[in-house]
Amino acid sequence: MVSVPPHVSVVIPAYNSERTLYACLSAVYGQTHPPVEVIVIDDASTDRTREIARRFPVRLLQTPVNSGPAAARNRGIKASTGDVVFFVDADCAPTPTAVATALRIMADEPDIDCVHGVYLTEPLYDDGPVEAYRLLHAHYWRVRNTGRVRTAIFALCAVRRSVFDDIGFFDERLRASEDVELSDRMADRHGIWLSADVTCRHDDDSRLWPMLRKQFGRSQMLVPVAVRERGPAGLRANRPGGVLAAAAVLGTLPLAVLTPVLLVLPGLALTWFVVADPGLADFVRRERGTAFLALFLGLHFLVHLAIVCGGTVGGVRFLLDSDFGPTHRLAPGTSR
Repeated sequence: MVSVPPHVSVVIPAYNSERTLYACLSAVYGQTHPPVEVIVIDDASTDRTREIARRFPVRLLQTPVNSGPAAARNRGIKASTGDVVFFVDADCAPTPTAVATALRIMADEPDIDCVHGVYLTEPLYDDGPVEAYRLLHAHYWRVRNTGRVRTAIFALCAVRRSVFDDIGFFDERLRASEDVELSDRMADRHGIWLSADVTCRHDDDSRLWPMLRKQFGRSQMLVPVAVRERGPAGLRANRPGGVLAAAAVLGTLPLAVLTPVLLVLPGLALTWFVVADPGLADFVRRERGTAFLALFLGLHFLVHLAIVCGGTVGGVRFLLDSDFGPTHRLAPGTSR
């Protein structure tokens, strides 16, 4: 009996994506396993996103107000018809075999219902050292965790439609960590695989302050999502030791007001941070050299400070506001 290849629906949430959407759609239509449909959900963009989408034979959906990626993806899922929904962020350009490779992994591993991939270190557009930092780190921590995992990152991700029939959709109250929350509901009943062979080029943050501001905002969901996780912790982009070291720098630095001798404490914490992830440092040195490694570690430290500050603010908000964070939604058939 000849098996029929799965029909694939590509779902692309887009918000003010005029810079990258043409490259994204060109890559999607260049797949070796072509999708049966491509659905672009314009999340109330104010730029030329819709105009660019209409240059391709996509199905274009529009939201009346900006609602975030969770709501946009949900709308795309409900409008799609494929056996597999392949999510691509509008700032990603998947390599030609991305869809085919994800399908092959699903075929080889019948209990795997979700396959997601990694960013290449080569950017979609080269915008300088901040973007190089972001892509090197994003590539490294994903490749470090390849294989069977408990977390899916939906920037480049294939999911069987049956998963959504079973566990429901993205939590639309979340504008960050929505993929972590959904995959937490998924992981106990549907296998998740992170593959270094499913790849894309990504247009990442390229300016320091917007990058830190985004990290601060996203980190506010770390505590609420972690508290409501129903299983073991999923993927983490940063080593716990590095996060604790950055927190220790912030916590001990004010002690220097008492006496300069106490500057040794934040100095020790900073040293702890530098050595917290030797594998990452070695990877960056091999990719870009020692001089870039120094810049990388400086940017990495600032990002960790944003994580600590955002996580602290989010934790306080979670304690004071019962509506802050994920909705208490469980998969059908599970108990609280």
